[in-house]
Amino acid sequence: MNHELLLKLFEANKGEYVSGESISHALGVSRTAVWKQIRKLEAAGYRFEASRRLGYRLLSIPDSYDSAELFNVMNTKVFGRRLELHDTVESTQNLARAAAEAGAAEGSLFIAEQQLSGRGRMGRGWISPKSKGIWMSMVLRPSVPIHFAPQLTLLTAVALCRSLSRVTSLEIGIKWPNDLLIGGKKISGILLESAAEDERLRYVIAGVGISVNLEESDYPEELLEKAVSLRMAGGRKWDRTAIVADFLGEWERLYFLYQEQGFGPIVTLWEALSVSLGKQARLITPQGDIIGVPVGLEESGAIRIRLADGTLKSVFSAEMGEPQ
Repeated sequence: MNHELLLKLFEANKGEYVSGESISHALGVSRTAVWKQIRKLEAAGYRFEASRRLGYRLLSIPDSYDSAELFNVMNTKVFGRRLELHDTVESTQNLARAAAEAGAAEGSLFIAEQQLSGRGRMGRGWISPKSKGIWMSMVLRPSVPIHFAPQLTLLTAVALCRSLSRVTSLEIGIKWPNDLLIGGKKISGILLESAAEDERLRYVIAGVGISVNLEESDYPEELLEKAVSLRMAGGRKWDRTAIVADFLGEWERLYFLYQEQGFGPIVTLWEALSVSLGKQARLITPQGDIIGVPVGLEESGAIRIRLADGTLKSVFSAEMGEPQ
């Protein structure tokens, strides 16, 4: 059955219920075929209301990216100026890495409506339903030593936090190193993967996932205690194009600032947005757990922890959680 004909039928009856029987008769298919096509459209981001007595009513259609619209609102010199929009991909990280290896310029951006195998830090999966979030990866080519790579992760978190806070007016903070939280629940994922040669970075692939218009039904039940979307937190639907454009602008400004003045200004901004400082935490490392109070960020990107005996310890990589 052609889904375009089905959508035209709903468009002709905008806001009204259309019975399964009338759809079946109009399109010359079985009611089972109608139900299956409705399920496929729901998987593609369309929302329907079903009534056993009245039939189906189309509530909303997925909002898709438009490159011309995005370029029109984008205010950047480098970031996103080479843009690829995709429907469904395994991972935008894979696309960006292949492009970087082929010589893609800095700022080359890859955005997908849906990822089938999105991933976050520590190899974790990332839920990326169609047309409900921002799933993007960008090529960076910073002229810095490889051991500065963690600084770029923190910079990205600062840019995203500042941008989302401005666009949504929601109270958003950063949990070390780069988790953005609303009310203690995660709103985004940031993953930077790099390739180096002779102690210099050849390129960095910066992946960003933002849970924009996801609803409770999009999450596995076990994640609802830990994750939230902008829509769930703000009680409204958000314009993904506007969010992408604002974020790219903020990200580019901080990236240029970093290149001109080093990591010092980013440290100051990160500490101002942090929800990790001054609260006792448990840091889980391969060498064992560390319990202490984070007191500040070092230029290396490490977090400085005050232990129970008053000594300070620098932690470069860990999972931060609440003390048991």
